[in-house]
Amino acid sequence: MKASYLSKLLDLIAPRQCALCGRRLAPTESVVCASCQLAMPTTGYAAHPADNPMARLFWGQLSVERAAALMFYHRKTDVALMIHDMKYHQQPGLARRMGAYAARQFQREGFFDGIDVLVPVPLTRRRQWQRGYNQSLEICRGIAEVTGIPVDRKAVRRVAFSASQTQMTIQERRENVEAVFRLTPHADDLRGRRVLLVDDVVTTGSTMTACGRQLCQVEGLRLSLLSLAVVQPSRLA
Repeated sequence: MKASYLSKLLDLIAPRQCALCGRRLAPTESVVCASCQLAMPTTGYAAHPADNPMARLFWGQLSVERAAALMFYHRKTDVALMIHDMKYHQQPGLARRMGAYAARQFQREGFFDGIDVLVPVPLTRRRQWQRGYNQSLEICRGIAEVTGIPVDRKAVRRVAFSASQTQMTIQERRENVEAVFRLTPHADDLRGRRVLLVDDVVTTGSTMTACGRQLCQVEGLRLSLLSLAVVQPSRLA
């Protein structure tokens, strides 16, 4: 894509950085530099959204039409550092840009065909107040900018703060998020809709399962899942 004079001028005034390596982006690059695009640990799951390792995490637990993540998540990698910055270092703009980037990649596979509404996995009011934003909502907003699909942030809420899951086993993660999500009266607006539930990273799938089970109580709702990153199943043990 040819860079406009205005975009070149803006790059001189406020240089953009690659979301993964931090290198200055060229005027023709967007969000991720060309080198990182080539090296990015992409999953390819959007090409087979009904049957892939991420979708299988939810088999027997949650009825899901399609599921995909853009990248694999490994600790102490550029992807992990980017997700950490997005959540804890006041980077809502990064979350939105990565949402838009993922949307452009997935759109090529028809992943969003038929999706009516985007729903972000919510934070508690306290956590959102502390952080200043919900990174999953910002990812949704980035997706919406590309696809035009509306975002519903009111249908489900998080009613209890669950402890950090970083060092927990799979069973402990599941117990940690049980019963923390609740539907609101606004959930009636999702009747008969095809909903895409969005989060930043999927490890065991416990959080999305707990939130998705609440959404699936809505009459006629059909659920799909998207995350920026996912831990490879072989690394979940």
